[in-house]
Amino acid sequence: MKLTAFADFGLRTLLLLAAGRRSSWSSAELAERLQVSRDHLVKVIQRLAAGGYVQTTRGAGGGVSLAQDPQSIRLGQVLAWMEQEQALVECFRDDGGSCRLNPMCHLRGRLSAAEKAFYAELDRSTLADCLNPALRAFARAEPGSVRLPA
Repeated sequence: MKLTAFADFGLRTLLLLAAGRRSSWSSAELAERLQVSRDHLVKVIQRLAAGGYVQTTRGAGGGVSLAQDPQSIRLGQVLAWMEQEQALVECFRDDGGSCRLNPMCHLRGRLSAAEKAFYAELDRSTLADCLNPALRAFARAEPGSVRLPA
């Protein structure tokens, strides 16, 4: 299973927000720190806000912050929310897709079970479980002074 860049950026954003212990980050700061497109990240942040994972404030002094305690954010739930529009395979699409094997295929049930197991495994962990000293140091470092461990 491969995550979309959208979901990946969402998880990374949450990790940085949780590790940074700042009241808020601007989307530009987050994009720079994560080395991702700001335009794309703004869409990710909007999706996270719609799911209640982050809150956003416009204007001077505004920014993005966690809307929940990292201990209460289950990774599988976040990922399922971020990937909600992405069917694992074509036959999982809302319109059923156009796979010609649908009427005779027994793969769909197995893939569905595997997908549920994937999210269930991730739900065993919270955002807080993923925080560590190196990530906290990375999130707190001054811009331009960020060095990744070798």
